[in-house]
Parts: sequence; structure tokens; C-alpha cells
Amino acid sequence: MMLATYSALGRLLTYPDAMLQASADDLLAVVRGEGHVPDHLVKALGRLVETLKTQDLYELQEQFVELFDRSRSLSLNLYEHVHGEGRDRGEAMAGLLELYRSEGLELSTSELPDHLPVFLEFLSQLPADRAASLLGEAAHVLEALGERLHRRASPYRAVFGALGALSGAADKDAVAALLSEPDPDPNDLKALDEAWEDAPVTFGPEDVGCPKADALVAAMNTSPAQQPNAA
Repeated sequence: MMLATYSALGRLLTYPDAMLQASADDLLAVVRGEGHVPDHLVKALGRLVETLKTQDLYELQEQFVELFDRSRSLSLNLYEHVHGEGRDRGEAMAGLLELYRSEGLELSTSELPDHLPVFLEFLSQLPADRAASLLGEAAHVLEALGERLHRRASPYRAVFGALGALSGAADKDAVAALLSEPDPDPNDLKALDEAWEDAPVTFGPEDVGCPKADALVAAMNTSPAQQPNAA
């Protein structure tokens, strides 16, 4: 069984446009209909959907950019939180692309392969148990992002709550390590510049006592020959 819930949640995390506004109710209906997200989180997603439908589009776009594009700590690119801007990130993304292609997903977007909505679209094409396992390896990143959005009182927090329900519990030490990183005000340009100039962030077992960050990279970068069949 494959879950369209992953794809629907990923779509809710894309740059707002008129098409997203028009389809927001349908995306929520997919999540509600498949029944894998608890009711209280579906209700929270409903509040996000209502915001997307009713708020001025330009305001939505400005808020989205301020949240996810201007702040490194809220980047939707997963490897940003694992490798930072280190050169290992390029190798990891090449492996991720290979994994996508092994499952028949050819990217037709300008987004990077580690972009969370792209990753969620990929998971929607996998059997549910395998998709949940892969998502679980990123659970600490997802929880940290969700907590930062919660601090900002952002309705996007609901998406990360839903992803947390699908991925299972995150390693608390790994989450704490991520949350200890700088989280500057997106309107403080000097602080943002300093954050982007920091050394690459790595979260392997030697850093936080948690294997999940390395497992995420390893799971995503396993060669196609080593991947279990999707059937």
C-alpha cells in the first residue's frame, strides 16, 4: 500500500500560488481520508488550509519566503541540517537522485533532491512501511523544524506534527543538538549573514550520540542494487 498523504503534506509545504489555494481542501481531504494522521493534527492542518485559502496570496508568499528561504534553521532542504554547505552534501544528493531514479521518479523541478516536498513525493511512491522507515531517519530534523515553527506560532507547524505522527518518535539528543544551533530572526540581516557563514553542521554519532543522522544519509544513498523491491 502506498500513501498519498505524503504527497499531500509535501504539497502544503510548497511556495503558495493560486493552484495551491484552489487545491488546499482536496489535499486535506486526502490526509483525512487515508486516516494515518491523528484527528487533532488533521484539525490543525485544517487551520493551515483555511489560512492558505483565505489570506492574500502575496502575504502568504512573503511569509513563506521569510520562514523557509531566509532562515537556514528552517530550510526545507534536509541535507542542510545534516551536512550544512559541506562538500559531502553534493555527494549525498547525487546518491539520493540515484535512489529516486531507481524507483522511477525523475525530477522535473528546479528544487534540490533533498528538498522536503520532493522527498515526500518520493515517499508517496513507496510501500507505506518502507516510506515510514525512511521518513523516520529524518524524524529529528522534522521535529526540530516543527518546534521552531511552533515558537513562531506558524500554522505550518501542523504539517510537521503530521509528519512526526507518520515517522515515529525522534531521538531527543539529536533534536536538542539541532535546536541548539542559531535560529536568528529573519529580519535581522546581520545575524542571518553570520548564520550562513558558520561552519557546516554535522550530526553523526560522534557529535550527538545518535545514529539517525548517519542512517538517514546511508538509507537515502544505498545503491539501487541494495534496495529492497518496492513491490
